[in-house]
Amino acid sequence: MTSQTAPSPLTFIRSDVQGMHAYAVQDSRGMVKLDAMENPYTLSPLLQAKLGVALGAVSINRYPALRVDDLKQALKSYVAMPAGCELMLGNGSDELISLLAMACLTAKDKPKNTILAPLPGFVMYEMSAQLQGLDFVGVPLTADFELDEAAMLAAVAAHKPAITYIAYPNNPTANLWDAGAIKKIITRCNAYGGLVVIDEAYQPFSSSTWLDEIRANPSANENVLLMRTLSKFGLAGVRLGYMMGSKVLIDQIDKLRPPYNVSSLNAECALFALQHKDVFADQAVQICSERERLLAGLAVLSGVTPFKSDANMILVRFTDADATFSKLKAAGILVKNVSKMHPLLANCLRITVGTPDENTLLLKELGSFPN
Repeated sequence: MTSQTAPSPLTFIRSDVQGMHAYAVQDSRGMVKLDAMENPYTLSPLLQAKLGVALGAVSINRYPALRVDDLKQALKSYVAMPAGCELMLGNGSDELISLLAMACLTAKDKPKNTILAPLPGFVMYEMSAQLQGLDFVGVPLTADFELDEAAMLAAVAAHKPAITYIAYPNNPTANLWDAGAIKKIITRCNAYGGLVVIDEAYQPFSSSTWLDEIRANPSANENVLLMRTLSKFGLAGVRLGYMMGSKVLIDQIDKLRPPYNVSSLNAECALFALQHKDVFADQAVQICSERERLLAGLAVLSGVTPFKSDANMILVRFTDADATFSKLKAAGILVKNVSKMHPLLANCLRITVGTPDENTLLLKELGSFPN
């Protein structure tokens, strides 16, 4: 009798998926957590109790419905959304990025569409393209992490991407790019119908927002979608993102959104946060103040180069990033080692701005203050 080898259970799993690495989350138990750009502040006991009452009243036996619509209206009011625009919700910005890629023409279409973004940048732009069978083109930033305007415009002309992502500010470099260069990219994409997605994940800590440009020049930004998240606002555990743009565009992309993608509990948490937006605004002010203190403390260290930040994180170049990362981890401080993500990030760590005590502990460990 001839024995037969059973087919692999991975037979029908795409080879490119098998070759990918899952998104890694560091074990942060017992650590000072400065690795994921989270708001370090928790709710006060009083607000925790009030939120508990609100969540306890949610009809979790029913599918999300009108309360999610209430959240959309609250967000429209919160951002003072321009006339003619619409807003859609996502299970974090990650889902919105996936839906945008899903909306594009794929490999069976001629020509296949391209997604373009500066590098280094948020990994989900490229991953969403790969998972939908689209081409991805990354355009390197300059050595000081600015947009390479000429290279970006040349790439847009050569590839005519369906979507060009502009993170404002960027992750992991934390800087805002030149508005004049962005306007040129938008104009170039608009000429052939390409979309530009401005990703403002770190808007609560930024000195500028592209929403002002959309209000001032709506016709010049008809092909622009503005994406934000409540994660950095202070609700990373809630997983809620939102995207704004012309109603014509949003209505089409919203067709791809899974029904009930935002849970009733998540919607209630977000509404609660918006009802107490002043508390979170005060937290953002504290984070920005601590960011400046961190930048000053890091700048005086020998062999350490912190880069300007408009986010709740700071990109820092060390003489030896691996050794510094290990030293901090051994001291119970967890940061993000991005030194292998892109050649421009050689010997760089990304450090989230924490509470005053957490930031002081970090600076002491790095030698900025005497023990």
